[in-house]
Amino acid sequence: MSLDLTIAERVARARADLRIGAVVALCGEQGAALVQAAEAVSPQRLAVPERADCAWIRAVADPAQDLAYPMKGPFTARRGGDAALHRAAIRLAKQAHLLPAALVLPLADAAQRAQAHDLTRLDLEDYAALPTTLREVSSARVPLKGGVDSRVRVFRPADGSEEHYLVEVGSPPRPGPALARLHSACFTGDVIGSLKCDCGPQLHSALEQIAAEGAGLLLYLNQEGRGIGLANKMRAYALQDQGFDTVEANHRLGFEDDERDFRIGAEMLKAAGFTSVRLMTNNPAKLARMEANGVEVAERVPLLAGHTAENADYLAVKAAKSGHML
Repeated sequence: MSLDLTIAERVARARADLRIGAVVALCGEQGAALVQAAEAVSPQRLAVPERADCAWIRAVADPAQDLAYPMKGPFTARRGGDAALHRAAIRLAKQAHLLPAALVLPLADAAQRAQAHDLTRLDLEDYAALPTTLREVSSARVPLKGGVDSRVRVFRPADGSEEHYLVEVGSPPRPGPALARLHSACFTGDVIGSLKCDCGPQLHSALEQIAAEGAGLLLYLNQEGRGIGLANKMRAYALQDQGFDTVEANHRLGFEDDERDFRIGAEMLKAAGFTSVRLMTNNPAKLARMEANGVEVAERVPLLAGHTAENADYLAVKAAKSGHML
């Protein structure tokens, strides 16, 4: 028996620590450092020049606040040295759905300080090799409106991140091809009916098409805001109100165009016994990720729904910059 934490458990703890403003130690061949998320920095753990207080640091990290806190620079980028520790800090912050900004203090004795102060320590070599694994933890029958019978299956990642759901309608053919929709969570579109995107209409249209065929799959991935989380999505919306498009807003915040991991969907499908799908999507990246991760896409089924005057610019950017087939 061992009570030692696995690397997956350490990563989960490190993400949670960053969210509450705690400090994490990162160690690797390149050195070691203490790290704190810029968004969650607190006065009791901050020792910097007087002008750089917590509010200033958060304003620098959050470009959505540029109009409220102008004239913070100019800054000079420092390009020298190895950036592995800094990249790992940014990766952790992203996984914690925080702004991709961190305070990094290189210290030769960071590991010893972590032990002395009961801080979570991550070794970069183990963190970089951490696989994405899922297991089904529960399922139950859920009747849907229109007399549709379904079973909702809940999958939990080993790294302690958000759970994901597979809604199995009827008896889809195994190993396939099964009619399937890979849908990313969108609180604003799916729940409160936002007109800024087409997510809600796509979700309901997909369920209607599956119900019409009598069988199919809806994979609901908890990757809000293209994987950046709801808080950062609202920051991106604030930047869009300032004139940036969807992709530009993500980049200005420090994110990629799309931070989602569609491998999760492929792993859920294979775990449920499906290796071939007729995928309802307009996104070529989903097709490529399924094929690259062992799920054949026998057919792409277009999913055109929810086009409004309010989201016309959003859809135009999806087509022009992300290659969506609209």
